[in-house]
Amino acid sequence: MAGQEPFAVILGCSDSRVPVEIIFDFSLGHLFVIRVAGNIVAPSQIGSIEFAAEHFGTRLVVVLGHDDCGAVSTTIGELKRPTESRSPNLSSIVERIRPAVEPLMATETEDAELLDQAVRANIRGSVNHLRHGSDILETLIRDDGLLIVGAEYSLESGKVDFFDS
Repeated sequence: MAGQEPFAVILGCSDSRVPVEIIFDFSLGHLFVIRVAGNIVAPSQIGSIEFAAEHFGTRLVVVLGHDDCGAVSTTIGELKRPTESRSPNLSSIVERIRPAVEPLMATETEDAELLDQAVRANIRGSVNHLRHGSDILETLIRDDGLLIVGAEYSLESGKVDFFDS
């Protein structure tokens, strides 16, 4: 394929069990895929989404998380460890997931349920960050119908649950 005409941007986790083009059954050129551990939002991801929305006219952004996310699980574990023993590079991911996870850690929730809730909260947090962290994206949402939604992929069933956060 010589060009690309992506109808959707997918900000997904870099987990090797979540191959976006296979999950959605699309060939090359149809999806603008950004993969990063924990489907976190940082300036480079925002810039990539702005690029796709402006240059290709893409009007759908999906933040695709998944159950049993290692980045979210690691964030929970890292937040329980002393600060001085944390990896500074891993901390750049943990600090972006922390706002979604930390309030849940204060509850008396069992570990498996905590992880499930934290994955969903992290997706919602990334969606919210995209909706309100860029003047360009805010304008496209308001004036041009850009839609930013969350979705969770089930590793067991292979199904994707879309939700508007």
